Amino acid sequence: MNPKFGPLFEEYVFPIGTHLKNRIVMAPMTNWSSHEDGTVSDAEVQYYARRSGGVSMVITACAYVTPSGKGFHGEFGAHRDEMVPSLRRLASAIKDRGAKAVLQIFHGGRSCPPELVPGGDVVSASAVPAVEQGSPVPRPLTHEEIEGIIRDFGEATRRAIEAGFDGVEIHGANGYLIQQFFSPHSNRRDDQWGGDLDGRMSFPLAVVEEVVRVATEYAERPFLVGYRFSPEEAESPGISMADTMRLLDALVEQPLDYLHVSLMDFWSAPRTESAESGTRMQWIQQRVGQKKPIIGVGAIRTPDDSLKALKTGVPLIALGRELIMEPDWVGKIGGGNDTDVMTTLNPADQERLFIPDPLWNAIMNTPGWFPVESKNKA
Repeated sequence: MNPKFGPLFEEYVFPIGTHLKNRIVMAPMTNWSSHEDGTVSDAEVQYYARRSGGVSMVITACAYVTPSGKGFHGEFGAHRDEMVPSLRRLASAIKDRGAKAVLQIFHGGRSCPPELVPGGDVVSASAVPAVEQGSPVPRPLTHEEIEGIIRDFGEATRRAIEAGFDGVEIHGANGYLIQQFFSPHSNRRDDQWGGDLDGRMSFPLAVVEEVVRVATEYAERPFLVGYRFSPEEAESPGISMADTMRLLDALVEQPLDYLHVSLMDFWSAPRTESAESGTRMQWIQQRVGQKKPIIGVGAIRTPDDSLKALKTGVPLIALGRELIMEPDWVGKIGGGNDTDVMTTLNPADQERLFIPDPLWNAIMNTPGWFPVESKNKA
């Protein structure tokens, strides 16, 4: 191995005792490949197993915690006890290759396609549709329903423990239900679950408290609880960096094990601040990085990109598309073959890369999402 990449291979130990063999994490990525009943498919298990041999931790695609929260076709579920054997298959496939397995849990809220939720009853904090054209107007959740969904996050955590996962990640990012409660764009409530910033933080913090409570009660060994968040929104009014700083101040007071930033670009600047104010990651790391471990992500493609990101002080780096294109990303760098890391997709490589058909078709039909070689090179 090139000695300069040594920092990427340093061990990391969370305060609760969970040990990671290096600093590279697989980011959660939707693959649309589970069965209609919410169980994982063979192709999905093989896809995860293929990518779990080098990274220290795999954060799965999101699993819905209740039937009203299913956000994607081909999404797997953690919404009832019958899902535990399916979840166990996934956890085992990851852990058998040497990585820690973390289940991301979520509710899609107003982002759920009506055909995927019972009775087409799309719900959210308020009756405010997403900005995308044709989005359904969601029904505002009642107080009793909100408390039920909080319990659903706890139950999904219990199932993750029973299935053998090493932790759960609460999906509070990317415009889904938890973020919908935090956002002034989607939350227009005037009860305890809305109003001012403190009110809009009530639901995210209640979910965290319930997940931590269940993990403490049921886990017999160290069990990670992480929280993923999006720092800003494009909408007006929307979540600002100032709002997020307040949320982070509250989250670091909770017994969470890490915070995971959702960004397209690790080096992106805040929307409403001057370039001199620093990047979003710098804001976050400076505010809470000494109190909670931060996982950084976004357009980190090469070993040098990862090393540069790690030098900002963020202890863990998540890779997404890079591990789809190059499942041996970590192994090649560790073996001194960093120049052999694949940075494009060849149209003939689906079978070699164990990419399930739905994900492969989405990649091939979404120009610009992945760097795809021309077919005459296949």
